[in-house]
Amino acid sequence: MKISNREIPWALGSLLIGCFAAGSALGQGQRTDNPFAPAYGHAYRHGAVPTREALQNMRDWEVSRSGVPATPFLSLAAANTLRFGGGIDGIGVTSGTPKVYLVFYGSQWTSGGDPHGAATYLQNLFKGIGTGGEMWSGTMTQYCDGSRVAMWATSCPSGAPLVGYPSAGALAGVWFDTSAASPSNATAAQLAAEAVRAAAHFGNTTAASNRYAQYVVVSPSGTHPDGFGSAGFCAWHDYTTSSYGDVPYTNMPYVTDLGTSCGENFVNSGSLGTLDGFSIVNGHEYAETLTDQNPPGGWTNLITGAENGDECAWIQSGQGAAANVSMGNGAYAMQSTWSNDTNECDISHAILSGHP
Repeated sequence: MKISNREIPWALGSLLIGCFAAGSALGQGQRTDNPFAPAYGHAYRHGAVPTREALQNMRDWEVSRSGVPATPFLSLAAANTLRFGGGIDGIGVTSGTPKVYLVFYGSQWTSGGDPHGAATYLQNLFKGIGTGGEMWSGTMTQYCDGSRVAMWATSCPSGAPLVGYPSAGALAGVWFDTSAASPSNATAAQLAAEAVRAAAHFGNTTAASNRYAQYVVVSPSGTHPDGFGSAGFCAWHDYTTSSYGDVPYTNMPYVTDLGTSCGENFVNSGSLGTLDGFSIVNGHEYAETLTDQNPPGGWTNLITGAENGDECAWIQSGQGAAANVSMGNGAYAMQSTWSNDTNECDISHAILSGHP
């Protein structure tokens, strides 16, 4: 059983959440006491991207409980500040060059399970991240881990290893695992096992080889991994222990099956925006894995339990709005992520460096 650092401040959070319920980036994604939150009853769904409808229901529930008007009226950085959780197994963030391994789970990928070309799109996205001078990744590079970082720190001391910037692209490998059909409703345990199989497939069979890796388990159209479609989420991430060390992974469903609920046309109109949800949602989980690789040992909100992507999910206008981000191989719809050093949701940020 994993002991969550976020359990410590829940009493404080219960007192304060009403004050913060109205903001557009309030980090409600991990409030496991909210019956509309994807993590309710499923605490392993770290950084779960709620569907747009689920997020509205979450906010309505908070308002009904607190009596706070559902309009932005507070702008307190403290409501969103992320703090360091001390690491788990010595791991807090991806304090090295990120390596993303895409795992297309199931034989359906070669038999009609990819009607919108998501496999190619995701490969191009992760080839593009970190190239062409893109600065969306810069926000993540302010976060750190290691012995120099105090528990509950809100900033990084000099010399602490920071999240790396993938200047040659983040994609490290692609595997179409067509050995069997993906389950119609894969469990969290099955998804974790697929990530471990992927680690073996790519030859990452030591803790060192998985230290800066993450495995994105992408399920084909028509499947419902961990209840996708009825559970109120678009994706989530976690890690699993194995003989190969800790293996971080993302449950990435075929989000266009839920259309606009999971981001279709959120930034771009018409056919240009069909796959917006794939880059917005997967970008959200990628960013959260970088900053909270073994959750919740990385950077989270002590009041709400949210990660950096949760605090900026589904912002359509104004500060922190999702937008196209230019990379070396094109532009992709991406959401902003929370930045402690600017106290806002940033879609662009200076790239920091500070590795031993």
